[in-house]
Amino acid sequence: MKSVFYKILLLAGIHTVAHSQLFTDHNNRHEPNEPKPHMHHGGEAVACLKLVPNNADFAFELFKEVALEAPNENIFFSPVSISSAFAMLALGARSTTQTQILEGLTFNLTEIQEKEIHEGFHNLIHMLSDPENGVQLNMGNAIFLTEKLKPLKKFLDDAEALYQLEAFTTDFKNPTEAEEQINDYIERKTYGKIKNLIKDMDPQTVMILTSFVFFKGNWEKPFKPEHTEEREFFVDAKTTVKVPMMHQIGRFDFYFDKELSCTVVRLHYNGSATAFLVLPAEGKMKQLEQTLVKEIIQEWSDHLFQRLVSLYFPKFSISGSYEITKTLSKMGIVDVFTDHADLSGITGTSELKVSKVVHKAAVDVDERGSEAAAGTAGEIMQLSLPPIIEFNRPFLMLIFDRDTNSTLFIGKIVNPTVTS
Repeated sequence: MKSVFYKILLLAGIHTVAHSQLFTDHNNRHEPNEPKPHMHHGGEAVACLKLVPNNADFAFELFKEVALEAPNENIFFSPVSISSAFAMLALGARSTTQTQILEGLTFNLTEIQEKEIHEGFHNLIHMLSDPENGVQLNMGNAIFLTEKLKPLKKFLDDAEALYQLEAFTTDFKNPTEAEEQINDYIERKTYGKIKNLIKDMDPQTVMILTSFVFFKGNWEKPFKPEHTEEREFFVDAKTTVKVPMMHQIGRFDFYFDKELSCTVVRLHYNGSATAFLVLPAEGKMKQLEQTLVKEIIQEWSDHLFQRLVSLYFPKFSISGSYEITKTLSKMGIVDVFTDHADLSGITGTSELKVSKVVHKAAVDVDERGSEAAAGTAGEIMQLSLPPIIEFNRPFLMLIFDRDTNSTLFIGKIVNPTVTS
């Protein structure tokens, strides 16, 4: 099966503050939270390892906030891209603004130095983008500035070296032209999957920071298209929809969590990525999404075992678009959105603030996969019928990178037929 993920983070509309002037495993598998780097990444893995618990905490705290704001909607976002983008913004932040950003990303600044955070993200981005991982995962950042706003050379040099930042001059006085320039850049970087990202740009905008991630992976055990059939998906007690349900019988990593009343199935991609599919019992989704923390993922990993099952999993294409300014404020990142913001490390002036944060993500799931993938050949089946696990009601989908222990994507699929 091929699964494709596209995501954009937009730190939209960085404005000048009023009255200012513009200046320029188990089963031989590696689990999440258990580092097993490629040998040539030894030093980088050590730096990444320091970020693992904090990035995981941020991912699940953000998921809880988003789930509370959208209780009955599909959710899909990329925690690692949001955290790396704000870590990059912290390069240009000073005083309380910087502290709030880093602590909002759940870093304890008495236990880890700012320099270590930036080095960790630099190595994380490099490792995730390594083609030897076996999946296609591209991450990057860009800054679009008005010609009169001159960024400090140190900020540009550090952001380019640590976060692969590209810088472009943009005529924000011509909003149509500026939107076209930025949208074309994002569309190109996401292989045409994210189009017309920016609309109705605020006329006061003087700078836009963007961050993107593109992911494409093939299942180790692809589903056969001829086994896909239309079946019912129970959105809620009153709503049932028909969805194309993929199917295969095979041995999968499996666990049933009695405390949280949920079934966990783990599917591997070729390479370093893996997916946890989590099916809560009816009426247990809210409990699960508000309880989920990195320790639970680790517990699942520790207890997974190979079991022969008849697996039904829906094909779906969903996207998520979030204005997360208020969400991040609830998590402690406050001043950067107000006139108290200090982003003087970007331009030398503190008279800048972030006006809005928009996060967009999309996922496409179908049967396609690599024919050369290991483990795709016919498996020996038991004669007795295996238990059926059918993802025919709302479920969670968590995508991890095993080599860096990163939470790449978190999704809640409430209705597979709703695309956005």
